[in-house]
Amino acid sequence: MGIIAWIVLGLIAGAIAKAIMPGRDPGGFIVTALIGIVGAFIGGFIGNMITGAGLNGFSLWSILLAIVGSLLLLWIYRLTTGRRV
Repeated sequence: MGIIAWIVLGLIAGAIAKAIMPGRDPGGFIVTALIGIVGAFIGGFIGNMITGAGLNGFSLWSILLAIVGSLLLLWIYRLTTGRRV
């Protein structure tokens, strides 16, 4: 899958992950986009480790893996940048 396809898939996954886990995050669209793109890579890596099939084009499996990776990364991001007293 080409880099442009990874970016587009990551943007879609980041938007869906943000909709599933709404909340106030610093950075707005840029951070959401980056979390989605990196989350797509993480989801593809996890899918490749578990089943041997990572992200292959724009299939339902690829989108689900990218969303799971984005949710995982968003959760970690929120843990590390939580409210500081």
